[in-house]
Amino acid sequence: MKEAAAVNQKKAGSTARQGFQTRDIALIGMFGAIASVLMFFELPLPFAPSFYKLDLSEVPVLIGSFALGPAAGIFIELIKILIHFVIKGTSTAGVGEAANFIIGCALILPAGIIYRTGKTRKRAIAGMAAGTVIMTAAGCLINAFVLLPTYAAAFGMPMDALIGMGSAVNSAVHDLATFAILCVAPFNLLKGIAVSIITFLIYKRISGLIKHARG
Repeated sequence: MKEAAAVNQKKAGSTARQGFQTRDIALIGMFGAIASVLMFFELPLPFAPSFYKLDLSEVPVLIGSFALGPAAGIFIELIKILIHFVIKGTSTAGVGEAANFIIGCALILPAGIIYRTGKTRKRAIAGMAAGTVIMTAAGCLINAFVLLPTYAAAFGMPMDALIGMGSAVNSAVHDLATFAILCVAPFNLLKGIAVSIITFLIYKRISGLIKHARG
């Protein structure tokens, strides 16, 4: 009887560790809220059209993914998007927000998974590097085949007009492919590098607070 109870207790403890604890859920919500606030602070870039603006909302998402796991990172990313959607609304029938979610996950998932296999600085750097490359590639594909056509339809603009906005900042842009390579790719690459550097610099200090909050 005692052995069976011990086994059941062990299984219950293992199940609890596999799921999110109450404190983890609270941290996920907190990181999501912080990320949604950071989405409102946008910086235009000289090499991309005005509707591409840099924000650092992926920093708390990436920190949460490192501290709580990649699954938590997905939930933080989702909460970020939902809060921003509720507060600001959408001009693309939700397609832009969905694209933002997918592109954000393309950064934080590889980073979180690689870091999870060995929590060292080298693994963190490798994870963020892989995430940045994957996010850049995903950003190009999603923008070229989903986001830009949706923007064009939503605002009643021909695709040539959007490509022309890219040509205005870079004369080498003359079609959708060059737009993605010369405008979208540098934008996502810069964002991934900026988010990675900031996360690398502050994560160690914040991780201690997270461990304390988790008990």
